Order: sequence, then structure tokens, then C-alpha cells
Amino acid sequence: MTPDELRAFCLDLNDATEEFPFTPETSVFKVAGKMFALSALDSEPLRVNLKCDPDEAVRLREEHPGVAPGYHMNKRHWNTVSVGELPDRMVRELVEDSYDLVVAGLPRTVRLRLDRP
Repeated sequence: MTPDELRAFCLDLNDATEEFPFTPETSVFKVAGKMFALSALDSEPLRVNLKCDPDEAVRLREEHPGVAPGYHMNKRHWNTVSVGELPDRMVRELVEDSYDLVVAGLPRTVRLRLDRP
């Protein structure tokens, strides 16, 4: 997966936006103002921080060397994923899972607007 493909995939999710609150090089992808992905898209290797269920986060780290505790994030809830070390399909699933976790924490009216009860 290329940086452009990662950006496009994140932005294709319902109501997703890209912001640069930290540095011009760090893309922060949000839904309803809440972050679900963070990446320096021009970095080598390409990495992305993604929210994850705590138990699933531990399992992923144990099974995949390309998944580590979230860099500069709450390590219980965030993973740093080395994009090139995992299949593209898995990266897309992890991005979707992160997005879904964030949406699940939003108020019901916002979830319904996003068509995700």
C-alpha cells in the first residue's frame, strides 16, 4: 500500500477528514472530530497509528512483527502498524476497525447521521 492509497482509503470512510494539527508532515484522519488514524505519509517505512481494542492490540503485536505499541500514543489502545510488513487487506481492515471503534464512542445522534447505529 502506498501513502496515496492509505490516504485515499482513510478519506473514503464516511465523514472522514484529514487535518495537520501537529506538523505539516503528519496527517491526522478524523471522524466527527475524533482521531482514528495518524501517519507521516512521507516517512520510510510507511507507518500508521491506529486505535485498537486492547486485547486485540496485544494479540496483533504478538503475531505480527509489523505491529507495535502506538508510538507517542496510549499503548493500551493504539498500535503503530508498519504498512509494508502486512498485507494490504489487513491494513485496510485495521483502519476500518480503528474507524469503527471511534464511531462507536460517538453520541448516538452522530452515529445515526453516519449510518452506523
